[in-house]
Amino acid sequence: MICIVSSTFNTNMAVRRFLLLLAFVVFLCGGDASAQTSWTARWLANVTATQNKQPHWITPLVLVTPRLEQEFRADFVRQLLPDNQQSWNYDNGKGLEIIPQSRIELLFNAPPYLLHSQSGAANGLGDVSFLMKYRVLTANEQHGNYILTVFFGGSVPTGTYKNGAPSSTVLPTLAGGKGWGRFDVESTLGGILPVDSVEKIGRTIVWNTVAQEHVGRCLWPELELNSSFIKGGPNDGKKQSFIMPGVLAGRFPIHNRVGLTLGAGMQIAATHYHSYDHALIFTARIPF
Repeated sequence: MICIVSSTFNTNMAVRRFLLLLAFVVFLCGGDASAQTSWTARWLANVTATQNKQPHWITPLVLVTPRLEQEFRADFVRQLLPDNQQSWNYDNGKGLEIIPQSRIELLFNAPPYLLHSQSGAANGLGDVSFLMKYRVLTANEQHGNYILTVFFGGSVPTGTYKNGAPSSTVLPTLAGGKGWGRFDVESTLGGILPVDSVEKIGRTIVWNTVAQEHVGRCLWPELELNSSFIKGGPNDGKKQSFIMPGVLAGRFPIHNRVGLTLGAGMQIAATHYHSYDHALIFTARIPF
């Protein structure tokens, strides 16, 4: 009963936060250009110009797109664990994505809230994370339909009750994508590198690839492969891969440049070693 009440409470909190963010974005971007401050109008015009130079694919469910995006985002993940246990991850470390100037995107991610069904496992907040993208090369659909971007990210060990890592980490990543008509493929290759406590955590190479098809006006079915290769630590030499079918719908216009994108998918373990299985992923984004 406590678990159910806590789950409902945190779900309601997440919904309220999402609606408050939506109201804020509509307030910020919903007015006419003449009613906006000159700074806001120039900034949003630069965002539009920056995004018009790149492909107009939709952001995948798990893979961090090489495209520069500007949105509020919240994800919700349910993972099945060994011994018929499960955990819920509210927000999944998502938050504000913003384009402050051409070629650059900054991501400020709120700490997720982790809810466990295991007896004795304490619920609590996870780690705070951040990311910067620098777009190296790009061309929109009329001029080649490709993109190449480098990321530099990291996390800070703010998790409570062992719901985060014991060390800060850095995450350098190379990301790219190519489109052919209404079909595109995107891929990222990076490493999760702890600042210290390497013997407790190990280093992880992360490789994600997604194939998407734009169907009709607003549907984007996709197939993702999410893989991790662990070097060092207690799981040295192990790898885990997940195949994830999913679909996204959007972006639906709300007011002026503000929109809404929704999506869902399921990660299915494809390797003998896996820390979880059949992870349901739900996402809601407010691009602006």
